[in-house]
Amino acid sequence: MLKRLSLALALGLALSAGASAQDRSIVVASTTSTQDSGLFNHLLPLFKAKSGIDVKVIAQGTGQALDTGRRGDADVVFVHAQPQEEKFVADGFGVKRFGVMYNDFVLIGPAADPAGVRGQKDIVAALVAIQQKAAPFVSRGDKSGTHSAELALWKTAGVDIAASKGTWYREIGQGMGAALNTAKAMGAYVLADRGTWISFKNKDGLVVAVEGDRKLFNQYGVILVSPQKHPSVKKDLGQAFVDYLVSAEGQAAIAAYKIEGQQLFFPNADPGQRS
Repeated sequence: MLKRLSLALALGLALSAGASAQDRSIVVASTTSTQDSGLFNHLLPLFKAKSGIDVKVIAQGTGQALDTGRRGDADVVFVHAQPQEEKFVADGFGVKRFGVMYNDFVLIGPAADPAGVRGQKDIVAALVAIQQKAAPFVSRGDKSGTHSAELALWKTAGVDIAASKGTWYREIGQGMGAALNTAKAMGAYVLADRGTWISFKNKDGLVVAVEGDRKLFNQYGVILVSPQKHPSVKKDLGQAFVDYLVSAEGQAAIAAYKIEGQQLFFPNADPGQRS
């Protein structure tokens, strides 16, 4: 009897330890650019080595990632559309928004440059030229941060894209990598985040047409999903990931991520955010 009790106790402890180990994981809903650029492949092993926490990434457009957070299907969202992020928090779905890093958008186009915009720094003038010449343009069309930025730029350019788009404007409803591949196949222009562009392997025939405009600034933020809205949220583990990203160590890890000597993201967390 004593042996059976000891065995049962040992089994119970083992199951408890196994469950505890399984619980040390979180789900992060994030923009495709953080995944496609390879940043997570660089950051997550460093975070796990420090914390013991596994991070499972759902890579989506920013709008979809925030919807995933609203449903409580993620513990953290890590995205790049600040007005949408602030609304997410204001509506009670997130605890607090933290700025993490930035890079910029670039207008990618075919080397033949049918719109004659290559080398410009004025993204508004470039978009007007593309629309006027009906040069092929690929839109992600997926409610992502990049898609939101693209629509805002058309609006700034005075172009009602909903009324003006024709066969020259193609919405694909897919991520950044797919949009770049479609642009390559069509000989089209496309707005991309620089991180994904640098890491993109299928560049032949595509070039950076427009860069350097302040309107192309691209800020990323991270938010813990509200455990008050969704009690299933792993508050402590999720906050540990947020804290890591804005910590001096996490910021240094972001800065250290480079491809062929090119830095993809630039940390800019406010030191006052750190716990």
